[in-house]
Amino acid sequence: MGNKNNAGAERGWAKLLAITGLLLVMAATVLPLTGNRGDVFRYIYASGALLVFVGRLFNRCPSDSLRVRRLYRLEVWAGVVFCVGAFFLFYPFAGAMDWMAFTLAGGVIEAYASLMIPRVQSREGKK
Repeated sequence: MGNKNNAGAERGWAKLLAITGLLLVMAATVLPLTGNRGDVFRYIYASGALLVFVGRLFNRCPSDSLRVRRLYRLEVWAGVVFCVGAFFLFYPFAGAMDWMAFTLAGGVIEAYASLMIPRVQSREGKK
Protein backbone atom coordinates (compact mmCIF):
# COMPACT_ATOMS: atom_id res chain seq x y z
CA MET A 1 0.00 0.00 0.00
CA GLY A 2 2.67 2.51 0.97
CA ASN A 3 5.32 0.80 -1.17
CA LYS A 4 7.22 3.33 -3.26
CA ASN A 5 7.56 0.90 -6.20
CA ASN A 6 3.81 0.34 -6.22
CA ALA A 7 3.18 4.11 -6.22
CA GLY A 8 5.25 4.42 -9.39
CA ALA A 9 3.28 1.65 -11.05
CA GLU A 10 0.02 3.34 -10.15
CA ARG A 11 1.07 6.52 -11.96
CA GLY A 12 2.57 4.80 -14.99
CA TRP A 13 -0.56 5.62 -16.97
CA ALA A 14 0.19 9.33 -16.61
CA LYS A 15 3.64 8.95 -18.18
CA LEU A 16 2.21 6.82 -20.97
CA LEU A 17 -0.49 9.41 -21.60
CA ALA A 18 2.08 12.23 -21.79
CA ILE A 19 4.35 10.29 -24.15
CA THR A 20 1.42 9.40 -26.41
CA GLY A 21 0.38 13.04 -26.44
CA LEU A 22 3.88 14.19 -27.36
CA LEU A 23 3.95 11.71 -30.24
CA LEU A 24 0.59 13.00 -31.47
CA VAL A 25 1.79 16.61 -31.26
CA MET A 26 4.91 15.69 -33.21
CA ALA A 27 2.92 13.83 -35.89
CA ALA A 28 0.44 16.68 -36.22
CA THR A 29 3.28 19.19 -36.55
CA VAL A 30 4.90 17.21 -39.34
CA LEU A 31 1.68 16.76 -41.36
CA PRO A 32 1.29 20.35 -42.66
CA LEU A 33 5.03 20.62 -43.27
CA THR A 34 4.90 17.63 -45.64
CA GLY A 35 2.20 19.18 -47.80
CA ASN A 36 -0.96 17.61 -46.36
CA ARG A 37 -3.68 20.24 -46.69
CA GLY A 38 -6.45 18.67 -44.61
CA ASP A 39 -7.76 19.93 -41.28
CA VAL A 40 -7.26 16.57 -39.59
CA PHE A 41 -3.91 17.68 -38.19
CA ARG A 42 -5.70 20.28 -36.03
CA TYR A 43 -7.68 17.63 -34.22
CA ILE A 44 -4.65 15.36 -33.87
CA TYR A 45 -2.63 18.25 -32.42
CA ALA A 46 -5.42 19.29 -30.04
CA SER A 47 -5.93 15.76 -28.74
CA GLY A 48 -2.17 15.33 -28.31
CA ALA A 49 -1.89 18.64 -26.44
CA LEU A 50 -4.71 17.63 -24.13
CA LEU A 51 -3.09 14.24 -23.49
CA VAL A 52 0.24 15.92 -22.68
CA PHE A 53 -1.43 18.32 -20.27
CA VAL A 54 -3.44 15.65 -18.45
CA GLY A 55 -0.51 13.23 -18.37
CA ARG A 56 1.88 15.81 -16.96
CA LEU A 57 -0.73 17.09 -14.51
CA PHE A 58 -1.19 13.66 -12.92
CA ASN A 59 2.48 12.62 -13.10
CA ARG A 60 3.72 12.59 -9.52
CA CYS A 61 7.18 13.77 -8.58
CA PRO A 62 9.19 10.91 -7.02
CA SER A 63 11.60 13.24 -5.24
CA ASP A 64 11.33 15.46 -2.19
CA SER A 65 13.75 17.95 -3.74
CA LEU A 66 12.33 21.39 -4.40
CA ARG A 67 14.25 21.72 -7.66
CA VAL A 68 12.97 18.41 -9.05
CA ARG A 69 9.41 19.31 -8.06
CA ARG A 70 9.78 22.61 -9.91
CA LEU A 71 11.01 20.79 -13.01
CA TYR A 72 7.99 18.47 -12.88
CA ARG A 73 5.77 21.55 -12.55
CA LEU A 74 7.54 23.05 -15.55
CA GLU A 75 6.50 20.01 -17.58
CA VAL A 76 2.87 20.79 -16.69
CA TRP A 77 3.38 24.28 -18.06
CA ALA A 78 4.70 22.76 -21.29
CA GLY A 79 1.36 20.99 -21.59
CA VAL A 80 -0.40 24.32 -21.09
CA VAL A 81 1.74 25.87 -23.84
CA PHE A 82 0.79 23.04 -26.21
CA CYS A 83 -2.89 23.64 -25.37
CA VAL A 84 -2.50 27.34 -26.20
CA GLY A 85 -0.98 26.28 -29.52
CA ALA A 86 -4.04 24.10 -30.12
CA PHE A 87 -6.26 27.10 -29.38
CA PHE A 88 -4.49 29.10 -32.08
CA LEU A 89 -5.09 26.31 -34.58
CA PHE A 90 -8.84 26.83 -34.23
CA TYR A 91 -8.92 30.61 -33.59
CA PRO A 92 -10.02 32.25 -36.86
CA PHE A 93 -8.06 35.50 -36.40
CA ALA A 94 -4.74 33.86 -35.54
CA GLY A 95 -1.75 34.08 -37.81
CA ALA A 96 -0.78 31.16 -39.98
CA MET A 97 2.14 30.12 -37.81
CA ASP A 98 1.13 31.22 -34.30
CA TRP A 99 0.51 27.62 -33.29
CA MET A 100 4.00 26.69 -34.44
CA ALA A 101 5.57 29.27 -32.12
CA PHE A 102 3.79 27.73 -29.14
CA THR A 103 4.74 24.25 -30.31
CA LEU A 104 8.40 25.24 -30.39
CA ALA A 105 8.15 26.89 -26.98
CA GLY A 106 6.53 23.78 -25.49
CA GLY A 107 9.17 21.60 -27.10
CA VAL A 108 11.99 23.67 -25.65
CA ILE A 109 10.43 23.49 -22.19
CA GLU A 110 9.96 19.72 -22.49
CA ALA A 111 13.54 19.23 -23.70
CA TYR A 112 14.98 21.34 -20.89
CA ALA A 113 12.96 19.59 -18.18
CA SER A 114 13.65 16.11 -19.52
CA LEU A 115 17.39 16.79 -19.59
CA MET A 116 17.57 18.45 -16.19
CA ILE A 117 15.44 16.05 -14.11
CA PRO A 118 17.88 13.10 -14.34
CA ARG A 119 20.86 15.41 -13.89
CA VAL A 120 19.47 16.99 -10.73
CA GLN A 121 18.37 13.63 -9.34
CA SER A 122 21.81 12.12 -9.91
CA ARG A 123 23.49 15.06 -8.18
CA GLU A 124 21.21 14.71 -5.18
CA GLY A 125 21.88 10.98 -5.01
CA LYS A 126 25.61 11.66 -4.59
CA LYS A 127 25.11 14.05 -1.69
